[in-house]
Amino acid sequence: MNKAAQVAFFMSYTFTIYNSVSELPLNWNTIIGNHNIMLSQEYFNVLEKSAPNNMQCYFMGFFKDEELIGGALFQYLNFQYHSSFQKNQVWCSIRNFFAKRLGRDVMILGNNMLTGQNGFYFDFSEITPEQVIPLLDEAVEFIQKRKRRTDLIIYKDYQAGFINYFQGKSHRTYFRFSVQPNMILRLRKDWLVFEDYLNAFSTKYRTRAKTAKKKLQGIEKRELSLEEVRKYQAAMNLLYQNVAENAPFNTFFLAGNHFEKMKEYLALNLKIFGYFYNERLIGFYTLILNNNDIDTYFLGYDKALQKEKQLYLNMLLDIVEFGIRHEFSRIIFGRTALEIKSTIGAEPVDIFGLIKHNNGILNTYMEKIFVSLNPKTEWIQRKPFK
Repeated sequence: MNKAAQVAFFMSYTFTIYNSVSELPLNWNTIIGNHNIMLSQEYFNVLEKSAPNNMQCYFMGFFKDEELIGGALFQYLNFQYHSSFQKNQVWCSIRNFFAKRLGRDVMILGNNMLTGQNGFYFDFSEITPEQVIPLLDEAVEFIQKRKRRTDLIIYKDYQAGFINYFQGKSHRTYFRFSVQPNMILRLRKDWLVFEDYLNAFSTKYRTRAKTAKKKLQGIEKRELSLEEVRKYQAAMNLLYQNVAENAPFNTFFLAGNHFEKMKEYLALNLKIFGYFYNERLIGFYTLILNNNDIDTYFLGYDKALQKEKQLYLNMLLDIVEFGIRHEFSRIIFGRTALEIKSTIGAEPVDIFGLIKHNNGILNTYMEKIFVSLNPKTEWIQRKPFK
């Protein structure tokens, strides 16, 4: 075993911390990565080569009788030099001040760059969910001791059915929280072509979608190859920043080479589509193909043309068209821009997490602290289908 790996024992299981993708067991993808691309060696390579500046990643393998049965992703984020609240307002400055002092760094069991349960996978023919939870708890304690003890510990993004497993004594010190829901569109079997999907809309939303499509006249849309991603990477980063800097809350910013590394390592499982106007890139979106699901990833657009060309709405519609054409089951749209995503049929799915401060006194006030620092978004869920 590589000297950089560190091993611990819990009951009849062992688990190992890996500092690098090169240390992972040879059968990692067979047991874990093939079931969720966000836990694959290819995606871990992306994190290793182009993680945000304030993020450090560790990978953990779980073994039963020396056989790999599961894996997990841990992310350490440092907020000492990062402003999470982006709006240039006095209140945001105050929240940044308190956020940095109450939680200068955080360890997440999960992936802070995506919405959903992408933190671990286990072969449940070898271990039950009830056995997984204490094993994960032990792993959290172990990595906190061996790598770095952080101010905050977070278990990220579980649906209600799974978060209910975290009801034991060991989790009473954690605050259970829920922020924005995950917006998911389930693609119906009878949507054989995009027109079938539009025909399922009420007249109001069908007219709205067709009007938006017409506004793309004069704009060329095409999939970008790895070479083109390298060519347009600087422009893509500027367009991404247009969107990211407008968000009220950000825990990281992408590295400058991130889209290139995503395409390089994920290859056919990553799709990047660009929109060109007068031969200039004015927008793009990225999709991660994850077995039967599409996970929407980062996008960007020219703010000056966004309203005129309805770029964002057209991107959402184009994503749905791609999903229908290639017979995917679901599109995971994430937890931003909730209302406009509901106008194209995505529905909210509540997701939960657990958070604890390692300072016992501060932890008793975690609920109040979390509520005061967490920006809330009021929105109206639209119902576009007949």
